[in-house]
Formats: sequence, structure tokens, C-alpha cells
Amino acid sequence: MLLEINNLDFSHQAQRPLFQNFNLKIKEGRVVAIAGESGCGKSTLLNLIYGLIDAEAGEIIFDGAPVLGPKNNLVPGEPQMKLVAQNYDLMPYATVADNVGKFISNSNMAEKKRRVAELLYVAGLDEYAGTLPKNLSGGQQQRVAIARALSVLPKLLLLDEPFSNLDYSRKLDLRERLFQFVAEKNITLLISTHELQEILPWLDRIIILKDGRLIQSDAPAETYRNPYNAYVAQLFGEVNILTDAEKTHFGLNKNFWYPTQIKISPAGIAAEVLESRFAGDHYWTKVQTDERPLILYTSERVSGKVCLRFN
Repeated sequence: MLLEINNLDFSHQAQRPLFQNFNLKIKEGRVVAIAGESGCGKSTLLNLIYGLIDAEAGEIIFDGAPVLGPKNNLVPGEPQMKLVAQNYDLMPYATVADNVGKFISNSNMAEKKRRVAELLYVAGLDEYAGTLPKNLSGGQQQRVAIARALSVLPKLLLLDEPFSNLDYSRKLDLRERLFQFVAEKNITLLISTHELQEILPWLDRIIILKDGRLIQSDAPAETYRNPYNAYVAQLFGEVNILTDAEKTHFGLNKNFWYPTQIKISPAGIAAEVLESRFAGDHYWTKVQTDERPLILYTSERVSGKVCLRFN
């Protein structure tokens, strides 16, 4: 086991405990997401794992050795672990290439140049090799920090909201190159996010946090199809949340239904269309049943009375 967290306790303030008896195990080579609403403890957990702050109780074991916080370790972090937080800590008067190559040995300059070029490609920064960080956008600076962290080929890479400052097209490029690179190098990736849908295809496991509590820890398909509660379901986007009475009334076997799981059918539950709006590859459609309104995605604009089928 590459990372083990055992019986962890931590509080930002004495009267407000965040993590209590928290436990987690992560195997080598896995891509794991930590998800949850803002303030649930995602960033704090990454800082605890990296040794930037001290836990009050419990232990964090990385690669067989305990992680020491600032009380016992003047220089935080582990040689085989890297954290890219939301403050990027770049060298302001060094070029992008020099920032990326900061931790790469100068003993073989040709090899160093090759590795820097590879990492610039992964981060989509080829054309900015000679640029200073101050002339980059926040999203570009974020990509420099990620490339620099990858340069040491860490056993464990911790990324705190790595796509938060990127426009959509850049986000698509970076995520595919990043996940391909960590897979090739067998780097374990622990990534905090509030946008699960954007990285879902590359994940091996999803850890859901709420107020420091571990709500669910499963494979992506299991988490999506069988969310533990409404909080988990809503992390995947829009969802119809039925009460137990509504579930029984509709003759259904679960309470949470994504808009893609409700279809218009020749026969089924009667409903009347309230709105049907263009939303790109689908129409956002709101209908009213005798019990409650529901949201579904349709392939075309609909109106009038319809029948619904839950898939």
C-alpha cells in the first residue's frame, strides 16, 4: 500500500473538528479523486498528506514511512511526493523552461533538455518555454507548476483543483496528456476536484468527503450509479431527488435519477412539459407529473403532454 491514513484527527479550531478517526488506503499506480463541496476538507487533507500541517492524532504512512509535519520536519514534504497547491510558487525571474527543469539534474544537459521539452508538451506549454511566469495567465502558471512537479517522477502526485483556472479547450488537452503521462510512469495521482464529470473516464476510485467525513469510496461506475445519498449524487451534476413516498408512487427502486435516465416513452408516467430549452447536445426539459416536477434531457424540443420511462 503506497499511502495509508490511520485514525486521523484534525481541527482548524478546537471547537470545530474536521477529521475524526479518518482512515484511507491508496494503492500504487492508481488515479484517485477526492470530491466534495467547498469546505469539505479536500485541500486540508492534501496538506496533511504532504506534511504541511500537523495532525492532532493518528498517522499518515507513505511508502512504508511516517509522514512528519512541521513540528518534526523543518522542510515539509517527501522526496517521492509532490503537491501542486493553488498557489504555484514559481520562480518569477526564471523562464517557463527553467521552472519546469528546476528539479532535474544538470549532469546531462541534453537529457535535461529532452525531459523539459516532454513536460512542456504534456502541459501544453511548448510555445512558452522562454516566457517569464509574470507574463502568463493563472491557468498557464498552474500548468507550469504541474509540469515541474512531474519532472521528478514522484511516486505520489497531489493535485489541488488542477483544472480550476483553465478554459475548456485547454482543460481537455491537459487532462488527456496528464493522465496518459502518469499512467506511463506509474505515478499515483490523488486529485481534489469539484468537477467529477470532467475527469471521470480516467479515475480508478472516487473518495467523497463531507465536513471531513468519508461518505463514499468506490469505483467511478459504482459511485455514479449507486450514490450513497443526495449529496454524492449532486456532485455529478443535475439530479432528480425523490422522496421515499415519491419513489414508491412511481414504482421505482431508487431515489436518485439523473436527467439522462428519464426518457420520453409511448407509455409510462403521465407528465406535462413546462419548459424545453436548447442546451447544446440536448434540450433541458422540465416536466410536471402528478407528484412533482422532473428534469430530463431530450434530443429535441418537446411540448404538451408526454409519458415518461425511468431507465
